[in-house]
Amino acid sequence: MSGRVGAVWRKRVTIAGFLLPALLLYLLLALLPIFQGAFYSGFDWNGLEPLDEFVGFQNYRDAFADPVFLDALRHVGLILVLSLALQLPFALGLAVLLDQRMRGRALLRLLFFLPFVLSDVISAIVWRLLLQPGGLVDTTMEGAGLAGQVQLWLADPDVVLYTVFVVVSWKYFGFHMILYLAGLQGIPPELEEAAAIDGASRAQTFRYVTLPLLAPTIRVSVFLSIIGSLQLFDLVWVMTGGGPVGASHTTVTYMLERGFERSQFGYGSAVAVIAFLISFAFALGYQRVVLRRDVAGALTTMGG
Repeated sequence: MSGRVGAVWRKRVTIAGFLLPALLLYLLLALLPIFQGAFYSGFDWNGLEPLDEFVGFQNYRDAFADPVFLDALRHVGLILVLSLALQLPFALGLAVLLDQRMRGRALLRLLFFLPFVLSDVISAIVWRLLLQPGGLVDTTMEGAGLAGQVQLWLADPDVVLYTVFVVVSWKYFGFHMILYLAGLQGIPPELEEAAAIDGASRAQTFRYVTLPLLAPTIRVSVFLSIIGSLQLFDLVWVMTGGGPVGASHTTVTYMLERGFERSQFGYGSAVAVIAFLISFAFALGYQRVVLRRDVAGALTTMGG
Protein backbone atom coordinates (compact mmCIF):
# COMPACT_ATOMS: atom_id res chain seq x y z
CA MET A 1 0.00 0.00 0.00
CA SER A 2 2.79 2.41 0.93
CA GLY A 3 4.58 1.59 -2.31
CA ARG A 4 1.48 2.50 -4.31
CA VAL A 5 1.10 5.82 -2.42
CA GLY A 6 4.77 6.58 -3.05
CA ALA A 7 4.34 5.88 -6.78
CA VAL A 8 1.35 8.21 -6.90
CA TRP A 9 3.29 11.01 -5.21
CA ARG A 10 6.30 10.49 -7.48
CA LYS A 11 3.99 10.76 -10.45
CA ARG A 12 2.47 13.96 -9.11
CA VAL A 13 5.90 15.45 -8.39
CA THR A 14 7.04 14.57 -11.92
CA ILE A 15 3.97 16.23 -13.44
CA ALA A 16 4.46 19.30 -11.24
CA GLY A 17 8.11 19.47 -12.26
CA PHE A 18 7.18 19.56 -15.93
CA LEU A 19 4.36 22.07 -15.41
CA LEU A 20 6.16 24.46 -13.06
CA PRO A 21 8.44 26.20 -15.65
CA ALA A 22 5.50 26.81 -17.98
CA LEU A 23 3.33 28.06 -15.11
CA LEU A 24 6.07 30.43 -13.93
CA LEU A 25 6.49 31.84 -17.43
CA TYR A 26 2.72 32.24 -17.76
CA LEU A 27 2.58 33.99 -14.40
CA LEU A 28 5.47 36.35 -15.18
CA LEU A 29 4.66 37.10 -18.83
CA ALA A 30 0.85 36.98 -18.87
CA LEU A 31 -0.88 37.28 -15.50
CA LEU A 32 1.55 39.68 -13.83
CA PRO A 33 1.42 42.29 -16.67
CA ILE A 34 -2.39 42.16 -16.58
CA PHE A 35 -2.52 42.97 -12.88
CA GLN A 36 0.27 45.51 -13.29
CA GLY A 37 -1.64 47.28 -16.04
CA ALA A 38 -4.80 47.31 -13.97
CA PHE A 39 -2.84 48.83 -11.08
CA TYR A 40 -1.17 51.52 -13.21
CA SER A 41 -4.52 52.43 -14.81
CA GLY A 42 -5.60 54.00 -11.52
CA PHE A 43 -2.86 56.64 -11.64
CA ASP A 44 -2.03 59.73 -13.66
CA TRP A 45 1.50 58.55 -14.45
CA ASN A 46 4.04 59.48 -17.12
CA GLY A 47 6.23 56.42 -16.60
CA LEU A 48 9.06 58.27 -14.85
CA GLU A 49 7.75 59.97 -11.73
CA PRO A 50 6.60 58.08 -8.61
CA LEU A 51 3.09 56.64 -8.54
CA ASP A 52 1.63 59.25 -6.20
CA GLU A 53 -1.32 60.75 -8.14
CA PHE A 54 -4.15 58.26 -7.76
CA VAL A 55 -7.14 59.11 -9.95
CA GLY A 56 -9.28 56.00 -9.57
CA PHE A 57 -11.47 55.36 -12.62
CA GLN A 58 -10.84 58.78 -14.17
CA ASN A 59 -8.64 57.32 -16.93
CA TYR A 60 -11.48 55.00 -17.95
CA ARG A 61 -13.96 57.87 -17.99
CA ASP A 62 -11.55 59.94 -20.08
CA ALA A 63 -11.14 57.06 -22.55
CA PHE A 64 -14.85 56.66 -23.15
CA ALA A 65 -15.20 60.43 -23.45
CA ASP A 66 -12.48 60.63 -26.11
CA PRO A 67 -13.97 60.54 -29.65
CA VAL A 68 -10.68 59.18 -31.02
CA PHE A 69 -10.92 56.13 -28.76
CA LEU A 70 -14.58 55.62 -29.65
CA ASP A 71 -13.62 55.85 -33.32
CA ALA A 72 -10.92 53.24 -32.71
CA LEU A 73 -13.57 50.90 -31.30
CA ARG A 74 -15.73 51.53 -34.37
CA HIS A 75 -12.78 50.84 -36.66
CA VAL A 76 -12.21 47.50 -34.96
CA GLY A 77 -15.90 46.72 -35.29
CA LEU A 78 -15.88 47.57 -39.00
CA ILE A 79 -12.84 45.39 -39.72
CA LEU A 80 -14.45 42.60 -37.71
CA VAL A 81 -17.71 42.78 -39.68
CA LEU A 82 -15.91 42.96 -43.02
CA SER A 83 -13.76 39.99 -42.06
CA LEU A 84 -16.80 37.87 -41.22
CA ALA A 85 -18.77 39.02 -44.26
CA LEU A 86 -16.03 38.95 -46.93
CA GLN A 87 -12.73 37.41 -45.84
CA LEU A 88 -14.05 34.18 -44.34
CA PRO A 89 -16.57 33.36 -47.11
CA PHE A 90 -13.84 33.99 -49.68
CA ALA A 91 -11.46 31.67 -47.79
CA LEU A 92 -14.19 29.02 -47.59
CA GLY A 93 -14.97 29.23 -51.30
CA LEU A 94 -11.30 28.96 -52.16
CA ALA A 95 -10.91 25.97 -49.82
CA VAL A 96 -13.83 24.19 -51.51
CA LEU A 97 -12.27 24.89 -54.91
CA LEU A 98 -8.81 23.66 -53.89
CA ASP A 99 -10.30 20.57 -52.28
CA GLN A 100 -11.24 19.33 -55.75
CA ARG A 101 -8.88 17.33 -57.89
CA MET A 102 -7.11 19.76 -60.20
CA ARG A 103 -3.68 20.33 -61.63
CA GLY A 104 -1.38 22.50 -59.53
CA ARG A 105 -3.62 22.63 -56.47
CA ALA A 106 -0.68 21.95 -54.13
CA LEU A 107 1.18 24.96 -55.59
CA LEU A 108 -1.93 27.14 -55.33
CA ARG A 109 -2.39 26.15 -51.69
CA LEU A 110 1.21 27.10 -51.00
CA LEU A 111 0.91 30.45 -52.77
CA PHE A 112 -2.30 31.39 -50.99
CA PHE A 113 -0.92 30.37 -47.59
CA LEU A 114 2.44 32.10 -48.10
CA PRO A 115 1.34 35.61 -46.96
CA PHE A 116 0.41 34.23 -43.55
CA VAL A 117 3.95 32.91 -43.08
CA LEU A 118 5.53 36.29 -43.78
CA SER A 119 6.29 38.63 -40.91
CA ASP A 120 3.58 41.22 -40.24
CA VAL A 121 6.18 44.00 -40.17
CA ILE A 122 7.74 42.97 -43.49
CA SER A 123 4.30 42.64 -45.08
CA ALA A 124 3.31 46.10 -43.83
CA ILE A 125 6.51 47.70 -45.16
CA VAL A 126 6.07 46.08 -48.57
CA TRP A 127 2.43 47.18 -48.82
CA ARG A 128 3.29 50.70 -47.69
CA LEU A 129 5.77 50.94 -50.56
CA LEU A 130 3.28 49.46 -53.02
CA LEU A 131 0.51 51.85 -51.96
CA GLN A 132 2.51 55.06 -51.79
CA PRO A 133 1.63 57.75 -54.39
CA GLY A 134 3.18 56.73 -57.68
CA GLY A 135 3.86 53.24 -56.38
CA LEU A 136 3.25 49.94 -58.10
CA VAL A 137 -0.48 49.88 -57.33
CA ASP A 138 -1.02 53.34 -58.84
CA THR A 139 1.08 52.68 -61.94
CA THR A 140 -0.63 49.32 -62.49
CA MET A 141 -4.08 50.90 -62.28
CA GLU A 142 -3.03 53.70 -64.62
CA GLY A 143 -1.67 51.16 -67.10
CA ALA A 144 -5.00 49.31 -66.95
CA GLY A 145 -6.93 52.48 -67.76
CA LEU A 146 -8.15 52.99 -64.18
CA ALA A 147 -6.30 56.23 -63.48
CA GLY A 148 -9.53 57.81 -62.28
CA GLN A 149 -9.81 55.23 -59.50
CA VAL A 150 -6.37 55.94 -58.03
CA GLN A 151 -6.64 57.10 -54.42
CA LEU A 152 -4.39 58.27 -51.63
CA TRP A 153 -4.66 54.76 -50.22
CA LEU A 154 -2.95 55.44 -46.91
CA ALA A 155 -3.49 59.20 -46.63
CA ASP A 156 -7.22 59.61 -47.27
CA PRO A 157 -9.26 59.28 -44.04
CA ASP A 158 -12.22 57.95 -46.03
CA VAL A 159 -10.20 55.22 -47.75
CA VAL A 160 -7.41 54.19 -45.39
CA LEU A 161 -9.43 51.80 -43.21
CA TYR A 162 -10.67 49.84 -46.23
CA THR A 163 -7.12 49.71 -47.55
CA VAL A 164 -6.00 48.28 -44.22
CA PHE A 165 -8.78 45.68 -44.41
CA VAL A 166 -7.63 44.56 -47.86
CA VAL A 167 -4.08 44.09 -46.59
CA VAL A 168 -5.32 42.24 -43.48
CA SER A 169 -7.43 39.96 -45.67
CA TRP A 170 -4.50 39.29 -48.00
CA LYS A 171 -2.39 38.41 -44.95
CA TYR A 172 -4.78 36.08 -43.15
CA PHE A 173 -7.25 34.55 -45.60
CA GLY A 174 -4.75 31.78 -46.40
CA PHE A 175 -4.73 30.70 -42.76
CA HIS A 176 -8.51 30.34 -42.72
CA MET A 177 -8.39 28.59 -46.09
CA ILE A 178 -6.05 25.95 -44.63
CA LEU A 179 -8.38 25.53 -41.64
CA TYR A 180 -11.33 24.94 -43.96
CA LEU A 181 -9.30 22.56 -46.12
CA ALA A 182 -8.43 20.51 -43.05
CA GLY A 183 -12.11 20.41 -42.10
CA LEU A 184 -13.18 19.41 -45.62
CA GLN A 185 -10.64 16.62 -45.77
CA GLY A 186 -11.96 15.28 -42.47
CA ILE A 187 -15.44 14.75 -43.96
CA PRO A 188 -15.92 11.16 -45.18
CA PRO A 189 -16.44 11.23 -48.97
CA GLU A 190 -19.01 8.43 -48.63
CA LEU A 191 -21.51 10.92 -47.19
CA GLU A 192 -21.33 13.20 -50.22
CA GLU A 193 -21.45 10.21 -52.55
CA ALA A 194 -24.56 8.92 -50.79
CA ALA A 195 -26.22 12.31 -51.17
CA ALA A 196 -25.38 12.36 -54.87
CA ILE A 197 -26.85 8.85 -55.29
CA ASP A 198 -30.04 10.06 -53.59
CA GLY A 199 -30.34 12.72 -56.30
CA ALA A 200 -28.97 15.77 -54.48
CA SER A 201 -27.25 18.37 -56.63
CA ARG A 202 -23.74 19.58 -55.77
CA ALA A 203 -25.19 22.76 -54.26
CA GLN A 204 -27.65 20.75 -52.15
CA THR A 205 -24.91 18.37 -51.06
CA PHE A 206 -22.73 21.27 -49.98
CA ARG A 207 -25.58 23.01 -48.13
CA TYR A 208 -27.10 20.02 -46.34
CA VAL A 209 -24.11 17.68 -45.93
CA THR A 210 -20.76 19.45 -46.23
CA LEU A 211 -21.59 22.74 -44.52
CA PRO A 212 -23.14 21.23 -41.35
CA LEU A 213 -20.18 18.87 -40.96
CA LEU A 214 -17.81 21.80 -41.47
CA ALA A 215 -19.61 23.91 -38.84
CA PRO A 216 -17.14 23.20 -35.97
CA THR A 217 -14.25 24.36 -38.15
CA ILE A 218 -16.20 27.46 -39.19
CA ARG A 219 -16.93 28.31 -35.56
CA VAL A 220 -13.22 28.08 -34.68
CA SER A 221 -12.34 30.20 -37.72
CA VAL A 222 -14.88 32.86 -36.73
CA PHE A 223 -13.49 32.88 -33.19
CA LEU A 224 -9.90 33.36 -34.36
CA SER A 225 -10.95 36.05 -36.85
CA ILE A 226 -12.78 38.07 -34.21
CA ILE A 227 -9.97 37.79 -31.66
CA GLY A 228 -7.47 38.76 -34.37
CA SER A 229 -9.56 41.82 -35.28
CA LEU A 230 -9.81 42.92 -31.65
CA GLN A 231 -6.03 42.66 -31.25
CA LEU A 232 -4.99 44.03 -34.66
CA PHE A 233 -1.80 46.03 -34.30
CA ASP A 234 1.35 45.26 -36.32
CA LEU A 235 0.06 45.85 -39.84
CA VAL A 236 -1.79 49.04 -38.91
CA TRP A 237 1.01 50.53 -36.85
CA VAL A 238 3.70 50.02 -39.49
CA MET A 239 1.53 51.05 -42.44
CA THR A 240 -0.28 54.08 -41.02
CA GLY A 241 0.60 54.57 -37.35
CA GLY A 242 -3.15 54.94 -36.79
CA GLY A 243 -3.37 57.93 -39.13
CA PRO A 244 -4.19 60.02 -40.94
CA VAL A 245 -5.83 62.00 -38.10
CA GLY A 246 -6.69 58.76 -36.29
CA ALA A 247 -8.71 57.38 -39.21
CA SER A 248 -7.12 53.91 -38.94
CA HIS A 249 -6.59 53.68 -35.19
CA THR A 250 -7.42 50.39 -33.50
CA THR A 251 -7.66 50.08 -29.74
CA VAL A 252 -4.10 48.72 -29.58
CA THR A 253 -2.51 51.41 -31.78
CA TYR A 254 -4.41 54.06 -29.83
CA MET A 255 -3.09 52.58 -26.58
CA LEU A 256 0.51 52.63 -27.85
CA GLU A 257 0.23 56.16 -29.22
CA ARG A 258 -1.20 57.57 -26.00
CA GLY A 259 0.84 55.46 -23.62
CA PHE A 260 4.32 55.58 -25.16
CA GLU A 261 4.41 58.49 -27.60
CA ARG A 262 2.59 60.88 -25.27
CA SER A 263 3.97 59.31 -22.06
CA GLN A 264 0.49 58.84 -20.60
CA PHE A 265 1.21 55.43 -19.14
CA GLY A 266 -1.67 55.44 -16.69
CA TYR A 267 -4.15 56.35 -19.39
CA GLY A 268 -2.59 53.87 -21.81
CA SER A 269 -2.87 51.15 -19.16
CA ALA A 270 -6.58 51.93 -18.79
CA VAL A 271 -7.05 51.53 -22.55
CA ALA A 272 -5.13 48.24 -22.41
CA VAL A 273 -7.40 46.98 -19.63
CA ILE A 274 -10.49 47.94 -21.64
CA ALA A 275 -9.16 46.10 -24.70
CA PHE A 276 -8.32 43.07 -22.54
CA LEU A 277 -11.76 42.99 -20.94
CA ILE A 278 -13.48 43.19 -24.33
CA SER A 279 -11.39 40.32 -25.71
CA PHE A 280 -11.73 38.26 -22.53
CA ALA A 281 -15.50 38.74 -22.30
CA PHE A 282 -15.97 37.78 -25.93
CA ALA A 283 -13.66 34.76 -25.70
CA LEU A 284 -15.35 33.48 -22.55
CA GLY A 285 -18.86 34.07 -23.88
CA TYR A 286 -18.11 32.56 -27.30
CA GLN A 287 -16.53 29.51 -25.72
CA ARG A 288 -19.48 28.92 -23.40
CA VAL A 289 -22.24 29.63 -25.91
CA VAL A 290 -20.82 28.59 -29.31
CA LEU A 291 -17.83 26.29 -28.79
CA ARG A 292 -19.24 24.41 -25.81
CA ARG A 293 -20.88 21.72 -27.94
CA ASP A 294 -17.70 21.13 -29.95
CA VAL A 295 -15.52 20.82 -26.84
CA ALA A 296 -18.04 18.54 -25.14
CA GLY A 297 -18.27 16.39 -28.27
CA ALA A 298 -14.49 16.11 -28.52
CA LEU A 299 -14.17 15.07 -24.89
CA THR A 300 -16.98 12.54 -25.29
CA THR A 301 -15.27 11.08 -28.35
CA MET A 302 -11.93 10.82 -26.52
CA GLY A 303 -13.60 9.28 -23.50
CA GLY A 304 -15.47 6.75 -25.66
